[in-house]
Amino acid sequence: MRLAGPVFIEEMNPESWIEAVKKEGYRAAVCPIDHTASHDEIERYRMIADKNDIMIAEVGAWSNPISSNKEERKAALDYCKKQLDLAEKIGAKCCVNIAGSRGLQWDGPHHDNFSDETFSMIVDSVREIIDEVNPTRTHFTLETLPWIFPDSADSYLSLIKAIDRKGLAVHLDPVNMISNPRLFFHNGEMIRDAFKKLGPFIKCCHAKDITMSNEFMVHLDEVRPGKGSLNYQVLLTELNRLDIDTPIILEHLPSQEEYRLAAAYVREKAAELNISL
Repeated sequence: MRLAGPVFIEEMNPESWIEAVKKEGYRAAVCPIDHTASHDEIERYRMIADKNDIMIAEVGAWSNPISSNKEERKAALDYCKKQLDLAEKIGAKCCVNIAGSRGLQWDGPHHDNFSDETFSMIVDSVREIIDEVNPTRTHFTLETLPWIFPDSADSYLSLIKAIDRKGLAVHLDPVNMISNPRLFFHNGEMIRDAFKKLGPFIKCCHAKDITMSNEFMVHLDEVRPGKGSLNYQVLLTELNRLDIDTPIILEHLPSQEEYRLAAAYVREKAAELNISL
């Protein structure tokens, strides 16, 4: 597998980007540009990544394609299509978004998020995105979240079956699937189950960690890898059974130093298992 993470650069260009990625010891990276980049710029990034054996792991398409606001929904669908097309052109492993939300917050909870109507909206939106681009080198993926489909391996399988498109794959985020104490304390079993059911579809995985406080009611917090209770031994073991180039991507940290600490922890756990990153 390949470890990836963001890099912090004052003046972004292909040369400064690849130098920063290699300095951090990453063998994969988050796409540093968006669909507004010119054809020549996309090609420069693609070629320098290939030359230096750096995989572009994901192109983000963060938006709300199931928004109740028609204009926001239309804009989100258009953005997802353009970002998926960028992923195809630049040779990224996947293009990733969440399913969205029926509420005002694009990535937040809402009482309609788990309705049959919402499930159908997600199916329609993903089909429209994939059918418009028809990717052959990359895949469109949905990140798992605790308050919208897909929130579990089973709900992801249901979406895969309903969407029925070869261009769809899985972007696994095990932390985002932990929504209660049972899953928190038995997350290793949850991770094994997810890989058993979704393994052939998994293209990328996010690397985070999670804690649970003693406060009433249940209170869960995302933290830096190594500061929580996610079973990295199970996660890395299962990822290592997939394609040798499957990326595991660090995210949501405030500084390069925090990313270095996170990377060091993941590398330490991988080394204990004799797994190469």
